[in-house]
Amino acid sequence: MARLTRLTALAGGVAAALALLAMPVAAHEHPSGITDLVTPAVVRVEAVSHVEITLLDHLGELKHVERSYDIPFGSGTGTVVNPDGTIVALRRLAVNPNDVAVYAANKIFAEHFKVKIPADYEKHELSDKQLDRHLKKCYPPKSDTATCIVSVTTDITAFPNVSPASPDGFKVKCIKAGPTPDSPAVLVPLTPVSGSVGMPTAPLADKVPDQEGAPVGIAGLLGRPGPNVQHTVEIAHLSKGGGAGETGRPFADPQKKVDEPAKLGGLADKGLVGAPVIGDKEGHVIGLLVGGGKEGKMIGVREITGILSQAKVVPRRGVIDTAFEAALTRYHTKYYTEAAPGFQRVLELYPGNVVAAALLKTSLAKRGGPEDQGTKQAATAPAASTPLWPFIVAAAILFIAAGGGAYLLWRRRTPEKPRELPQPLAAGPPLDDGANQTVVVRRSQSFPVVPQQQQQVMTAQDPAIKYCTSCGMRLGPAHRFCGYCGHPNET
Repeated sequence: MARLTRLTALAGGVAAALALLAMPVAAHEHPSGITDLVTPAVVRVEAVSHVEITLLDHLGELKHVERSYDIPFGSGTGTVVNPDGTIVALRRLAVNPNDVAVYAANKIFAEHFKVKIPADYEKHELSDKQLDRHLKKCYPPKSDTATCIVSVTTDITAFPNVSPASPDGFKVKCIKAGPTPDSPAVLVPLTPVSGSVGMPTAPLADKVPDQEGAPVGIAGLLGRPGPNVQHTVEIAHLSKGGGAGETGRPFADPQKKVDEPAKLGGLADKGLVGAPVIGDKEGHVIGLLVGGGKEGKMIGVREITGILSQAKVVPRRGVIDTAFEAALTRYHTKYYTEAAPGFQRVLELYPGNVVAAALLKTSLAKRGGPEDQGTKQAATAPAASTPLWPFIVAAAILFIAAGGGAYLLWRRRTPEKPRELPQPLAAGPPLDDGANQTVVVRRSQSFPVVPQQQQQVMTAQDPAIKYCTSCGMRLGPAHRFCGYCGHPNET
């Protein structure tokens, strides 16, 4: 049985090897320039400081004047790095660098006392000494004689890149941020993200490319996602230098045709600040866009992973990302017929994925067309078909191995032909005489010996054949005792 198993396994291995050698090999490398791995994970981040202030007016009739103000202080782009909705953004999008209590004091004094005070974050002085003293006691820090009671909270909302657009987004809070406005920050949802599989995520690179002029893509949102606002992708190039560090790594066009720092700085001011910088080779996030004005820079992935580690957050991909990347690979290699079901699966998992929806539409339009590599391969199959001889040889080897093994197994399991036992005398043709030696059967001493009696020999037609007169068994010519019952053969 073991030999049969070995033969069958050997034949199967040879057949499989021949079949693989006969089949064409389709090599694939990750296509260059993919930003689609990241764009489903970008979100619009908007931060507002909510201030509630109560002015204690005791200059005339005692009054309590209550006001509340919403002060927007940050808007830009964040990147989801975990299916549960964890976002990496910049500190400036999560922490207001200004003292909003000063803003609220200026605002409520100007409204209540009808005086001209700018609505800003500066402490001002009034010409009316009594009002001026009253105003100064309203400014922070709070004291026992303060004339204002102030409560400040931060409201951060993330709007995912989905269609139809989410009008309210979802609320997040900052759990960790770096020391400067352009340091990375970690935002987590206040409530669990709806859906069993979570949100699309962006893959993080291992390091920033070292070479000067390395091409990158920058993807983000210039406003809240909607029918008229879609994600924006810009192309840039890294300037010389290694990792980014806190000061940021600059951009520079190798051909010096575009002032990339000024271009990206302007886009940062319009809402692209904090957007992921995407490596051209693998399509992974290598940094975040920082700066503004005429100086757009990048902080590197080392700072991103560092703040995530401090926040005890592990970046990871999810089920949506696995399905999307598989479909995206087929799409960028122009196998549109195979890509379409993959994008449909992504939309089943995450119905609002605008990137998957757009690529599905393109895949369906090109499916079966002249660009579809799957169609081309099927059309050219008869002209360059796989030869049949390897399969025929493999089948023959399997057949021979199986037949040989079965024969060996049959030979080992075939029992020997049993020896024919003597049978009592019965009517029929006479049995052949044998020359076997007489077998003497000794009786046990526990049984009495039967006295010998005179026996008569029965003869058949052939006088040479004799039978025992006691039991009727055939006797050979040289037998002195019956081989069956042991009685003497006396004639």
